[in-house]
Amino acid sequence: MTISLKGQVAIVTGAGRGLGRAHALALAERGASVVVNDLSDAPAVVAEIHAAGGQAIADLADVTDFSQVAAMVERAIQNWGRVDILINNAGILRDKSFQKMSMHDFRQVVDVHLMGSANCSKAVWDIMRAQSYGRIIFTTSSSGLYGNFGQANYGAAKMALVGLMHTLHLEGAKYDIRVNCLAPAAGTAMTDGLLPAAVFDLLTPASVSPGVIFLVSRDAPSRVVLAAGGGAFAIYQGFETTGVSLLPDKLSAEGVAAAWHDITNHDNMQIFASGFEQASKLAALSAAKTGIKP
Repeated sequence: MTISLKGQVAIVTGAGRGLGRAHALALAERGASVVVNDLSDAPAVVAEIHAAGGQAIADLADVTDFSQVAAMVERAIQNWGRVDILINNAGILRDKSFQKMSMHDFRQVVDVHLMGSANCSKAVWDIMRAQSYGRIIFTTSSSGLYGNFGQANYGAAKMALVGLMHTLHLEGAKYDIRVNCLAPAAGTAMTDGLLPAAVFDLLTPASVSPGVIFLVSRDAPSRVVLAAGGGAFAIYQGFETTGVSLLPDKLSAEGVAAAWHDITNHDNMQIFASGFEQASKLAALSAAKTGIKP
């Protein structure tokens, strides 16, 4: 089945170059009207979309400034009457080892990636609720999911977006607001010089965008972390081991140490739908040992 976005309105942040540009072009090609947000290069991307027969407007809002973001969303409403899709892509790097990193650089990266994404999502949230439809993508990273030397600030911000996705998925479900994360591997200005030339050339931004189009489609899943790069796609998921209760008489640090093999046993690992389910599981483990009915 062909995925069409005709009649839908999309906002893409950080869309002047790299991944954001590729996403904006792909959305427009599928029929969406696109707000191309970037601090400097948005007009050039809008010109590309117009040349291909699509609809787009440029916006220079700084995603860390909520008032500017709100004005950007209002421009989309004034032009097209709705907002269906938000791609949170804007980002910066300030790489250094944690020992050498200033807290200014730490905060600046968190402000752009985490607070910028939160600002944009907040600005469209009531609109999507009112129209009972929305698709939001956060751009996470393997640096957040697994860590990367010299990227404590970036990794912290990127993993925080996974937590934001989980909660907005729960809060948006009854309004058909589907919220996902993209973990891209792409050769962009942010990764230039960090990857071997042959790998850099394989990991084109355009090879990631098909995953974005799927995640914003009407039949999209929700609460998915999609890894994408070089035309390959995979899913990241967080699992929890079954666990062990140390009640009634082994509840001590030494008890944890003695039971560590069983605590970390990967057999029958679970995926939870909410944080409450984890608490309920742990309570049930100990209740079974003590005869209490949870």
